[in-house]
This record gives sequence, structure tokens and C-alpha cells, in this order.
Amino acid sequence: MSTTATATTTGLIAILRGITPDEIVAVGSALVDAGFTAIEVPLNSPRPFDSIERLAAAVGDVCVVGAGTVLSVADVIRSEAAGSRIIVSPNTDVEVIEAAVARNLHPYPGAATPTEAFRAVGAGARSIKLFPSDSVGTAGMQAWRAVLPTEVELLPVGGVDRTNLAEWAAAGAGGAGLGTCLYRPGDAADTVRNRALTLMDIWSADAA
Repeated sequence: MSTTATATTTGLIAILRGITPDEIVAVGSALVDAGFTAIEVPLNSPRPFDSIERLAAAVGDVCVVGAGTVLSVADVIRSEAAGSRIIVSPNTDVEVIEAAVARNLHPYPGAATPTEAFRAVGAGARSIKLFPSDSVGTAGMQAWRAVLPTEVELLPVGGVDRTNLAEWAAAGAGGAGLGTCLYRPGDAADTVRNRALTLMDIWSADAA
């Protein structure tokens, strides 16, 4: 199986931490309407695999559905069975990365240091989640960019919002994970859609 990067960068990923299965289709559809092409359901949400399955059935033909806070190989296997195509983690776990790659899934391991980033790349990752991104900063990301393989993309997560998304885009981020600035538990689909449209406009205007 090839572990090379995809032809295009990831772009924005919606992180729906705390969403319930009863909310997922309405909120997910609103995000797709606003132009999002990747949605993550963290596994510490209520009944996450149910939400992933419902979301994949509803919008999986036009949007990449994924699992977040994936901490074990068992999580990878269950996420794939539910319909996940991306595997997002807060840490650099070689076994999780290799399990995702072996199943033709796209891993997004979290890294806070260049050492962790290189370990992730060695395990097959071609998209690195800078987490928490505010501890790395745009200058740090650009320094990583100078030494990592050119096909590896970097995506800030944690603290990214409408006030700094343009800065990350201008610095060369391949995308960003957007959490509470986009969705908080209980938010209505229309509220999420409006936030998503604003964030997508910022990204589209400033991404390199």
C-alpha cells in the first residue's frame, strides 16, 4: 500500500467533540453545505461509533468521515468498521499509525516536537497534527517544514479559530482542525453552518 501524500492538501477538518448520534446528521450536513470536506468525531464523544456510522451513511460520498482521539489499534479497527477513513490522534503512537496505513486509512498523528513528527513519518504518516498548535506556533511550523519531507503536510489543531486561521494559512499549513470555534455540544445545525461559512471564507482567501 502506498504511504505517499495525497495530491491535494487536507484543508479544514471539523472536530465535533461531544456530539450525539441524534445530532450528527443535521450538523454534518450543515458543514458539508458550508464547504467542509472532512469531519472528525472524537471517540470521547457519546456513542462515537454510532455517530460515525450515521455520518458516513449520510455524507460519506461527498465528505471524508473520520475518528478522533484514537489511542489504540482496537480503536482503529472499530473506527474503520463504522466508516472512518481518517484516523486522528493527539499523540504519536507508531502502532496506531501503522494500523491505519495497513488498512488504507489516512492517519493524522499528533506531534508537539520535531522528534515526534519524524517518528510519525517513519511509521507511514504523511499528515502531521501540530498539537497543541499554540505551543508550536507558525514560526515553529515553518522550521519543521524546512526539515521534514516535502510531501508531508502540517495541520495545526488546538487554539485555531477565526482570529488566527489566516495566519496559519499564510504560513503554509495544509489545513487545520477546528473544534470549539465551530461546534460546542448542543449547538444547532444553523449556528454551526454560519460559523463554518465564516471560517471557510477565511481559509479560502488566505490558504497558499
